[in-house]
Amino acid sequence: MSNQLNSAVNGSGQIPALERMFRFQWEPAQQAYVLLYPEGMVKLNQSAGEILSLVDGERSVVDICAALMERFPDAGDLSGDVLEFMEVAREQRWIHYR
Repeated sequence: MSNQLNSAVNGSGQIPALERMFRFQWEPAQQAYVLLYPEGMVKLNQSAGEILSLVDGERSVVDICAALMERFPDAGDLSGDVLEFMEVAREQRWIHYR
């Protein structure tokens, strides 16, 4: 795991969970993962969908990165991309940390 990831996830509170107002699901009509919420829908790109599919309130960011690198071994170290997406997701209030 990269030094960037290790330093970013040191300490407590690094288990992401989806905010209650959102529902994550595959939407066949969109052929994409989406986040549904009372006022609408956010269509996610493939990378965002793969990351959020692992956000279950139990896995840590480190666990999510490891699972993605196992799932996509040819992609190399994905930790920087995952951390960047997690920050965007937190800023958008799609996720919070426990």
